[in-house]
Amino acid sequence: MSPSYSSSTRPGGDERRTVSFCDLPALHQPLMAEFHHRFDELAAAAAFVGGEWLDRFEREWARYCGVDHAIGVANGTDAIELVLRGIGIGPGDEVIVPANTFIATPAAVVAIGATPRFVDVDPGTLLVTPTNVLSAIGPATAAVIVVHLYGQMVDVESVMSVTEPRGIVVIEDAAQAHGATFRGARAGSLGRAGTFSFYPSKNLGALGDGGAVVTDDAALAERIRVLGNHGRGRIVGIHVEVGRNSRLDGIQAAFLSVKLPNLDRENRRRRAAAERYRRRLSDLPISFPEVQPGAEPVHHLMVVQVNGRDRFQRWLADRHIETSVHYPVPCHRQPAFERFGSGYLPIVERAADRLVSLPLFPTMTDDDIDLVCEVARAFWTRSGASR
Repeated sequence: MSPSYSSSTRPGGDERRTVSFCDLPALHQPLMAEFHHRFDELAAAAAFVGGEWLDRFEREWARYCGVDHAIGVANGTDAIELVLRGIGIGPGDEVIVPANTFIATPAAVVAIGATPRFVDVDPGTLLVTPTNVLSAIGPATAAVIVVHLYGQMVDVESVMSVTEPRGIVVIEDAAQAHGATFRGARAGSLGRAGTFSFYPSKNLGALGDGGAVVTDDAALAERIRVLGNHGRGRIVGIHVEVGRNSRLDGIQAAFLSVKLPNLDRENRRRRAAAERYRRRLSDLPISFPEVQPGAEPVHHLMVVQVNGRDRFQRWLADRHIETSVHYPVPCHRQPAFERFGSGYLPIVERAADRLVSLPLFPTMTDDDIDLVCEVARAFWTRSGASR
């Protein structure tokens, strides 16, 4: 396995390694021979769209998630949009969405003509709660999209205890939670449907774009298949409604089948890495998201909160530690969504100024983590940063 760092020189001539934010080459290197083999098989069969490789992965992913149906689609954004359309949500409907999510979540709502209703989150977990949802329910509320952020699941059943008596649908955006569980249930298996992205950096990532919908609802699964395949029904040449082109390529499905058997092992390594970060940094003025009782996160991202975030990032970057921010501007403050007038959401807005994502990936070594922690500690002990 290739190392997760490269030799580099820090300011002052200190010869030290660079810690990448995410090292996909190291993750993929042991699988290259199998990738080539699958590609050769698929190319020989010309099974580029649909076919046995897609059918196989859909069965595998449904079984892994603990549901009856999985439908491969082009990407995670399409997955959300197709679920909303499949349920029949559209103009005149409101969909509750946490404001601290990737823009794809509300963008899918707007794409089908519905209105996103942004809500705040719990200050400890940064996840949406039944209380947040209840505060936003109105006469036009048709659905709630719960976002399993950073790899930790929302307490979906508690949210559903608020929504089900009102006939409101719950959809799980599980793009950051492949394999996460809550009281033993997999992400995507509790709501009306779950949606996934297989963007390369996800816990289960393709070698390109891809996504999926999972559900126990056979009628919804069939409608999503129709909508994602130009509205084509069971009779060749007959299109029963206006759909779109959103299909998971056969080659990506084949690659995902190669990677899926490693997912649980890689998630265990992510959990171990996250725990090491917490132990090594517990005495510093760094805030970690709380883990809910019953939750087993998969740590798609190692997100922390610090004061002086920009200075902290520069300090790490100068010492060859790559970081990122998820997300610097909350969705309700994005120019694209200003017209929906969500008002002030204090928890999300305060967190947005303090969030920073530290490196975390399955092939990251303990030495890598210890180096990040050493450099982070020096930010407070040597830089004069306020505690």
